[in-house]
Amino acid sequence: MAGFEAVKEHMEVIGADGAHVGTVDRVVGDRIKLAKADSGEGQHKGHHHFISRGLVAEVEGATVRLSANGDVAVTFEEEE
Repeated sequence: MAGFEAVKEHMEVIGADGAHVGTVDRVVGDRIKLAKADSGEGQHKGHHHFISRGLVAEVEGATVRLSANGDVAVTFEEEE
């Protein structure tokens, strides 16, 4: 188990419940920038979303696990 510093491109981001939240595009400061392909539907489609470092519970292998369930974690995402 590793910390935030181990987050790398193309890792899967999952909620505490195992639900897919996104794929890491890159790390920008203290946030994970998710790939546009995982940007959702409707008005959210085509925008990069960011996950705060504070939501990361652990990094293991090629997976970033968040401290919140997937459906809750997406409500904390920031758009740009």
